[in-house]
Amino acid sequence: MTETNAVDTLDTDRLQAYLAPRIEGFGAIDECRKFAGGQSNPTFLLRSGASRYVLRRKPPGQLLKSAHAVDREHRVMQALAPTAVPVPTMFALCTDESVIGSMFYVMEFVEGRILWNGALPEATPAERGAIYEEMVRVLAALHSVDLDKTGLRDFGRPGNYFERQLSRWRDQYRITATEPNPAMDALILWLEKNLPEDDGRVALNHGDYRIDNVMFHPTEPRIAAVLDWELSTLGHPWADLAYQCMQLRIPPDAAIPGLGGVDRRSLGIPSEEAYVARYCELTGIDGIPNWNFYVVFSFFRLAAILQGVLKRALDGNASSKKALGHGALAKPLSEMALQLIS
Repeated sequence: MTETNAVDTLDTDRLQAYLAPRIEGFGAIDECRKFAGGQSNPTFLLRSGASRYVLRRKPPGQLLKSAHAVDREHRVMQALAPTAVPVPTMFALCTDESVIGSMFYVMEFVEGRILWNGALPEATPAERGAIYEEMVRVLAALHSVDLDKTGLRDFGRPGNYFERQLSRWRDQYRITATEPNPAMDALILWLEKNLPEDDGRVALNHGDYRIDNVMFHPTEPRIAAVLDWELSTLGHPWADLAYQCMQLRIPPDAAIPGLGGVDRRSLGIPSEEAYVARYCELTGIDGIPNWNFYVVFSFFRLAAILQGVLKRALDGNASSKKALGHGALAKPLSEMALQLIS
């Protein structure tokens, strides 16, 4: 008999006993299946009669401090329900780890499409353009959310966002480092010396905004739900924008494929310059100075995140079977960032 990874299983009896009195109409759990995607928080489909739900949990085992914050995911999506940012309906948050072994929440199952390949090979040029227009429209809407009306004014710490983030991911990278990486060391030194002054811009940041972290309508180029809010916080809005544009620069043959070197014009996908210009238009700003810093920072941050993924994979505590390959991308990403600053 093959041993089952604890990340992949749930105690459905205990789960049903917990959820039945908390979700109206929740009956017996007929199906419980883990989704294949995702590197961080294990995510499951629950079916009860004709109803479907999605459960996200913290992975079991020893975890980095502040990582896998499913309670923050639940809070931010619940707060965004009345806004222009599409999110699933939240049903329950369980902080009692005795139920299934770790904190979890249950939300609405949204019908739609996850577009895993940013090149959108199944779409026409016009459809591709419409999909990327929707991506930037929703990102601009996110950064325009009223923090006071949503109760999210305290969702992040005050002060220079990039200074805080550099400190956080530098420290977590060093905790999870599995081998020497001179490129990352050089990158950290450069970022420390080139941090921009705090310009006072504060917005709700998704933290991992990319095409496969949103759910599109089944047939329309319309986002039905923005997902995977684990890294969300209050921060500088240009961090989200640069993070998405960084993905356009990653080679298409990488473990996490991007659109670097792809003829985007022929595909109907906007250039980085056009995408940034459209964001500026939607948010009412006149360009972004020092753009290269924000892109370099995005490479550093993703490299630090993937180093943590690699460490969890080597420790046997990763949510996805692709974690080892994805984590191995940490070193090449830091080397790509060095090329941008040299």
